Amino acid sequence: MAANPFDSQNAIPGVKKIIAVSSGKGGVGKSTVAVNLAVSLARAGHKVGLLDADIYGPSLPRMGGLLNQKVEIGEDKKLQPLVRYGVRMMSIGFLVEEDLAIVWRGPMLFKAMDQFLRDVDWTGPGGELDYLLVDMPPGTGDIQLSLAQKVPVAGAIAVSTPQDIALADVKKAIDMWTRVSVPLLGVVENMSWMVVPGGDRIQLFPRGQMDNYLRERGIAKLGEIPFNPKVAVGSEAGVPIAESAPTSEEAQAFAAVAAKIIEAVK
Repeated sequence: MAANPFDSQNAIPGVKKIIAVSSGKGGVGKSTVAVNLAVSLARAGHKVGLLDADIYGPSLPRMGGLLNQKVEIGEDKKLQPLVRYGVRMMSIGFLVEEDLAIVWRGPMLFKAMDQFLRDVDWTGPGGELDYLLVDMPPGTGDIQLSLAQKVPVAGAIAVSTPQDIALADVKKAIDMWTRVSVPLLGVVENMSWMVVPGGDRIQLFPRGQMDNYLRERGIAKLGEIPFNPKVAVGSEAGVPIAESAPTSEEAQAFAAVAAKIIEAVK
């Protein structure tokens, strides 16, 4: 009988819940969602870590306001996460220059993921984490499989935009989490609409069959995040809108999604 690859799962000491933030394709704002959810959870009083698992295209150093910052190694030989906005952060971007390409094959990706999960002092001086969010790379590849095999994941969320071309890819992400026995907490619809001068809402993308698909399969829609150029500006500047404008409609939408995630993984 073949060995079950998930028999080797081991919890990370000092981390209560691991939550994957995923997408079937790039360009839907997955990292923006991950960063703002982490900040929202921290602002709600929880101890939060954020792992940037996109080895080929790390964005956390810039989005987290930690560009050109380097991590240190503690006395226990573990990497010390950088802390910003109350969130403990780790990324390959803290170890290599921003313009340096990472040219690795699967085994090296598996090793890197293992090191980021096991060789980082996630507890640090602040004590154990309530939540470790993992910002996954787009798609359904090696990193996703490595995470599911190595640690018990409390749940995953999928990020999408409203149109059918994005739905086609989010279906793949949903199927992937089902195959690796990770509970799907629901879907976050990003850039759902934009408010224009005068207060009217406009659709940036043609609205497809997302709601029908989720309803037919009993999948929760965790929230709809409005589009606002200030969200993108904040990401570029390293100041997430959940931190810079916590009372804004966009920040409140992120906070509402964070609250649903907390309830879903109790």
